[in-house]
Amino acid sequence: MLRQLKLTLNISRWIFMPWQRQASASSSQVPPFLAPISDDVIVDYEDPDYLPLPEYPVRPNEPLETRKQRLLYQSRKRGMLENDLLLSTFAAKYLKDFSAEQTAIYDQLINGVSNDWDIYYWATEVKPTPEEYNTEIMKLLKEHVKNAERVTRFRQPDLT
Repeated sequence: MLRQLKLTLNISRWIFMPWQRQASASSSQVPPFLAPISDDVIVDYEDPDYLPLPEYPVRPNEPLETRKQRLLYQSRKRGMLENDLLLSTFAAKYLKDFSAEQTAIYDQLINGVSNDWDIYYWATEVKPTPEEYNTEIMKLLKEHVKNAERVTRFRQPDLT
């Protein structure tokens, strides 16, 4: 990796600093980044088996209405269009009627999972849902994804 970095820096200097190129061209016809590198030491570190993810902060004193507004926003801004459409339409339809406990479960579902693709695959039943996320909210989301009413979902619902 250090060798690549040194090579990249040498190429950058050669391209973007022509006065150095002229000075080195007079002493040698070979560009300095093509010259053999003998004093390099390759350092390679072990990669960790996993990347530690920060814990999702629990907000015990958050008012229910504030939590629902936050979850509505987070359902609309997921980072992948598929979940934006599924979760925003789900939240628009069901979130306003959720109890405090159901809201907490939904919060844990969309914010406790580190990968949005997992939520998508579980909701579309491509992959089995882990037991900790197989809740009444996930079952409701799976029914919503099946779209028995054949509702067109090309865009997110308007905010009211």
